[in-house]
Amino acid sequence: MSRRTKLYEGKAKILYEGPEPGTLIQYFKDDATAFNAEKKGTINGKGVINNRISEHVFTRLGHIGIPTHFIRRLNMREQLIRQVDIIPLEVVVRNVAAGSISKRLGIEEGEPLPHTLIEYYYKDDALGDPLVAEEHIACFNWASNDEMHDISSMAIRINDFLCGMFAAIDIRLIDFKLEFGRLYDGDYSRVILADEISPDGCRLWDMATGEKLDKDRFRRDLGGEEEAYREVARRLGLLGAEDNGPGEVFDLSHARSRLRGPPPLKK
Repeated sequence: MSRRTKLYEGKAKILYEGPEPGTLIQYFKDDATAFNAEKKGTINGKGVINNRISEHVFTRLGHIGIPTHFIRRLNMREQLIRQVDIIPLEVVVRNVAAGSISKRLGIEEGEPLPHTLIEYYYKDDALGDPLVAEEHIACFNWASNDEMHDISSMAIRINDFLCGMFAAIDIRLIDFKLEFGRLYDGDYSRVILADEISPDGCRLWDMATGEKLDKDRFRRDLGGEEEAYREVARRLGLLGAEDNGPGEVFDLSHARSRLRGPPPLKK
């Protein structure tokens, strides 16, 4: 096996030098972090599931004209991607109040927002990825006005598509995170979608039960993280019937019971 050059390791992925100039290999880890890596753990099989889900989503987004860094999936944990210059912004698209916006503004979690809201966070772990305004972005030249127009337009279009895609499998898209990068062709660059889209960066709630099918299960010590990620993949048609059983209704009660321990013995 040839030795590969590791270029970067983040909280959830590793980037290796690709086989051709302008390409990278993106490896999905099982590591799970929350609260700016203050909480750390592992979700067994998360990397494999996220690789499949992100491949599926990026491929479908490509079909509707969203340019992405995704080229193809290489194996269970790796993708071949285009090398881009990451714009130092996390773009959060919100449809329903949850997480930090509920805490910041005192809005009850689960409250639908009057309209889709786009927020920008400056990517800096040491600073805790602070919320920033478009004026900050322009002032510090993190992205040009034209790039911000492209980013906001793509974010809205991606949201519209993903809301429909998940609604078709009885999942409510609460919010999600996007990252974008500059793809260079000589002196010219264009903005394309990068990173991943998976339950790591989306809040996904079951429409009927409200069960959380995303990383909030890890953040909030709810248990059943592996089952939740697999359920999203199953509903998307990425896992066969043998993985969960035909027509099985998703129920996390067994996962919660594992956290509580075995039932007391009857006397």
